[in-house]
Order: sequence, then C-alpha cells, then structure tokens
Amino acid sequence: MSSIDERRAAFQRYKENVKKRGKPFYPFAMFHDTVMSLVVVSVITGLAVIWRYSDSEILGPLLGEKADPGTTSFVPRPDWYFYFLFYLLRIFKWPDSVILATVGIPTLLLIILLVLPFVDTRMERRLSRRPVAIVAAALTVISMGVLTYKGATAQEAIAAEVKAAIPSWAQKEGFTGNKKALAGANLFAESGCVSCHLYLGTGSANLGAPDLSAEGAKNKGIKFQIDHLKCPSCVNPGSPMPPFAALGEDNLRKLATFLEASKGPK
Repeated sequence: MSSIDERRAAFQRYKENVKKRGKPFYPFAMFHDTVMSLVVVSVITGLAVIWRYSDSEILGPLLGEKADPGTTSFVPRPDWYFYFLFYLLRIFKWPDSVILATVGIPTLLLIILLVLPFVDTRMERRLSRRPVAIVAAALTVISMGVLTYKGATAQEAIAAEVKAAIPSWAQKEGFTGNKKALAGANLFAESGCVSCHLYLGTGSANLGAPDLSAEGAKNKGIKFQIDHLKCPSCVNPGSPMPPFAALGEDNLRKLATFLEASKGPK
C-alpha cells in the first residue's frame, strides 16, 4: 500500500470515528473558536476604552513626554521582542554580512517552516519517536533565548566611552588647542554620530555612512557643514541621515568646526 493510500485509509477511519464518538470541526469547534475570539477582542477593546477615557494611571499615561529632536543622551533600542534581531545585527555587520541577518536567515527559516509539513508526512506524534524535530525545536528556543538575553544586556557605544577617545583624536588630528573643535568633538560623541559614522576607528559604518576621520581634508567649509547638519537631504538628496537643526546654531557651528578640523591623522 502506498503512502497516499495509507493516508486516505487513515482519513476514512477518522471520519468514521467522528460519526461514532465525536463532533466535526465545523460547525462545533469553529463556533467555540469564534466565541472565544470575540471575547478576547471585546476585552482588548474595553481596556483600550478605559485607558483612553479614564483618569486612572493603572493602564499607563495616555501620552508620554514629547520627543526631543535635539537630545544628546537618548540611546535608541528596540522593544524586547526584537532583542534577538537587535543582537543578530551586532554579529552580522554592515555592509558585508548584514543581509544575512535581515533577509537571509529569517527567510531561510520561514521557507523551512513552510516546506516542513509537505516533507514530513508521518502520522507519528510521540516526542520520543521524533528526535530531529525535538532537537531542532530545542535549539531554536535556546538560540532565541540567548540572543534575546544578549540583546537585552548589550552595552551601546555610549557617549562616555566615545568621549574617552577624544584626547587621542585631538592629538592625532592636530586640533588640541582648538577649543571650538574640542567642544564639537564632545557634541559628536554625545549626539550618537558614531552609531553610523567611523572616526579614527571608533564607531561603526552603517547605512553606507562615510568615515569622517578626514572630512576636513575635503575643504567643504563651515557653512556647508552647518547646512548639511541642518538638513542633510536638502544638501545631499536621498541622504538617510536625520536633520540636527534642533541642536541650535551655536552647537552646529561647533560640530562644523570639529569636522573641518578633521584633516586625517598627522
């Protein structure tokens, strides 16, 4: 007997058992699922209404503090359920291998999940008889747990660590006596610029952001740097860099002075 014939016979036995001892999925189980779904949606809707129109702080404030576009201390982090992907992106870095973390691995795993029911057609359900499936599931859970934990406890390139490199920058670049350039270097560290840019080996190159170690050697001028910091996409169409106009004219001039003083290591 072929596997197809075996499945047909098993399905026929199932139908006979349903007629004798059980109830079919439709409409009995489907009705129960529908009722439970309505209950869940009603509870969520009720909580949302209470949260919106109640003065109680039990469900949290309706609105948080307004975002400050000029902040120099905020470190963006994803929600907890994305910590595994957050840490995966720390392993596969831009630009050489980030495609593996963002597209390659998730797509491969999704394809495996979609294909698996068509490949494994056995009727066996006992865990002791399915070692490959159990090991694969256990490894998936463990790896997700480890990546989530590592992502939750990962330390960013915070301003204090970057600031520690500023005296070395000033010495190598030759702007030790330039107070405005030093102030701009501190702003560069505080504003999270090294999240996307490299500077004398500090930081990371993300989204194709250039290395700024020798930005001043291009002789673009203070005005260009300020205009670019205010509105990067206006000066360089298509630029993914966010605007920093909220830092204020004085701080932008300090940053521009720092960038123009960065002629490359002496």
